[in-house]
Amino acid sequence: MVVGDVALDVVATHAGSIVHGGDARARITLTTGGAGANTAAWLADCGVETILVARVGDDVAGRRAFEELTTTGVRCAFTIDEDASTSCVVVMVDGNGQRSMLPDRGAGHRLRATDLDPTLLRVAEHLHLSGYVLLDESSRDAGLAMLAAARAAGLTTSVDPQSAALITDPELFISELRGVDVLLPNLDELAALTGSRDPASATTLLDSVGAVAVTTGPTGASWVGRDGIVSVPAAPGDCVDSTGAGDAFDAGLLTALLAGKSTEDCLLNGVRLGALAVGRVGAQPNPVNRR
Repeated sequence: MVVGDVALDVVATHAGSIVHGGDARARITLTTGGAGANTAAWLADCGVETILVARVGDDVAGRRAFEELTTTGVRCAFTIDEDASTSCVVVMVDGNGQRSMLPDRGAGHRLRATDLDPTLLRVAEHLHLSGYVLLDESSRDAGLAMLAAARAAGLTTSVDPQSAALITDPELFISELRGVDVLLPNLDELAALTGSRDPASATTLLDSVGAVAVTTGPTGASWVGRDGIVSVPAAPGDCVDSTGAGDAFDAGLLTALLAGKSTEDCLLNGVRLGALAVGRVGAQPNPVNRR
């Protein structure tokens, strides 16, 4: 089960610099996105039965996302909000494939604990929560309630912090993670939480979480647990669009973890999906990615 945003991504790929107050030519692509939806789509693409819990607007973007995700194999447990639009994210991708985002969470901003049907917990083994839910004060309580409900129902849990820039109170965020089985930060998010970009600094988080799987960009990923640190190199591939790379990594790692694979295999599966994600424009799998 994945809890997080569903969005319309407006991806603008530009070769040159953005001209302040002027024009810069770009190639524009409209895709379904949102961190929760991205991870759910990659999980389903890996053959994992996946439920996505989200709040969307009663609009074209929400209906399109429902249709596309359902086609991918995701079971969409959406709450329709008639007073808010589906989330929209403007993604600017430079010539090196690096993205900057301007998100409007829309209906996701209004997520409520009641958006999770308790009966769904009976058919799930694991709940993965997008950190955007916790980083927004308006949806934080809903996210915490869903994590608590999942643990009470015997599910394991994971959280991706999602945005270093939005972690304004590290101590509060870490306190909210208490009891989470796996934390999935990138190096920037790790630095926001520990003050260091060294994966070993994640050991300071083990009083709150069971383990930390850190994506380290072009060098790969590391698993930091109570038994030590395991690292793997990045998978080969060109970076066309880094949007959703972390979401794909999460799906790859969780797929292997739920299948009982070794720590190393979990990391390798994560970096493999991350490499697939950055090799194309858009944050979700398409038919050419299917294995």
